[in-house]
Amino acid sequence: MCSRTNYIITKEEIYRYSENWLSTALRLDYEGRKCTTSVLFRILLIASGRVVSLFAACRDLADAPCSRTVYDALSATLPDIRELERRLNRSLCHKLPKALLRKSRILAIDLTLIPYHGKPAFDIKEIFRSKPKSGTSHFHAYATAAVVHKGYRYTVALMHVEYGASMKEVVKQLVQLIRRRGIKIRYLLLDKGFYSVSVLSYLQRAKLGYIVPILLRGRTKKDKTAPPTGMRALLKKNNGYYRQTITGQDGKRKKAQLTINVCVTSKDYLQEKTGKKRRKKLLFAISKVRRTWKEIRELYRKRFGIETTYRQMNEARIKTCTRDPRIRLLFVAIALVLRNVWVWIHFKLAKGKYNEEPQLFLELLRFQEMLLWITQTVQKALGADKTHGIDYETYQRLAAKR
Repeated sequence: MCSRTNYIITKEEIYRYSENWLSTALRLDYEGRKCTTSVLFRILLIASGRVVSLFAACRDLADAPCSRTVYDALSATLPDIRELERRLNRSLCHKLPKALLRKSRILAIDLTLIPYHGKPAFDIKEIFRSKPKSGTSHFHAYATAAVVHKGYRYTVALMHVEYGASMKEVVKQLVQLIRRRGIKIRYLLLDKGFYSVSVLSYLQRAKLGYIVPILLRGRTKKDKTAPPTGMRALLKKNNGYYRQTITGQDGKRKKAQLTINVCVTSKDYLQEKTGKKRRKKLLFAISKVRRTWKEIRELYRKRFGIETTYRQMNEARIKTCTRDPRIRLLFVAIALVLRNVWVWIHFKLAKGKYNEEPQLFLELLRFQEMLLWITQTVQKALGADKTHGIDYETYQRLAAKR
């Protein structure tokens, strides 16, 4: 057997890191007969590591309380959703590397929609409406901001987005959260859903740089021979920079005009059906970013790393059918915190971590393996080995009801 000194990091240490990131900032205080604060965090971490519901996690642990007790403890200890957001954002940035705060950084902002098939718990604004996906047009929506820096993607801001909230207010609140963490913004990479006069005018007033793909709105002309106008005319231009004036609403029913810099770039790809080379023109709204059109295209590609963050978030998000938006927000935040712990561990193990291109050893610890280690540690603490199988009394009780 290897001695403790032969290990760089152990399963118990990873579990303690994860619990510390959550408990220090979240500050839940509950002392029941069997459900204490430490037990509560253990159950939350094992449910997240196994990607199951609290009921399934408690059922397999001999020394754990029932899931109803856990839900009652959460309902009793969780603050209102705004205060919970504030605590969870502190938890996300509990141990950010100090090097991340020394210089201005590139940040990516995006919106993730989690399908929902139920009714709101308290207010109709809890449920976000969007294009149908997964059999529903109702979602719980969350906006996040992530640092794009040398292969490390820390999620540094999270907020619940209500129905009817403007994208301008979403970006404004995320920028405020980022600045509270002491992170300086070099410029923002935003999804095309944030392309609007209100968002771009706010960013210009706040003197923030940005790269936003331009969303071409409106119908194309029926007369194919007529020359295109507006933004569509730029698709015929050579790659480079152009000035363009756009119109839209800046606030409630208030029309406004805004002049922006447009970067016209292109990418080559192979068409799947024919296998022939094709070229596609891309348009980006640019401000305070001095790069060539090729560099703009490659720089914006880094934003798609946030989609990987969402994929990993879903690999650690606790399953639930509760209506309470606070508990749903908590489960999303726990998954993002665990991912931040995983990124932080790889930052500690990286070779040349302060170089321009640090060398990461992702094969040493995959995200799924880290979740497995946390699960094994909690199972050992809460007596999973005491459960030998399906007991006879439970079978008889269920069989009698059929």
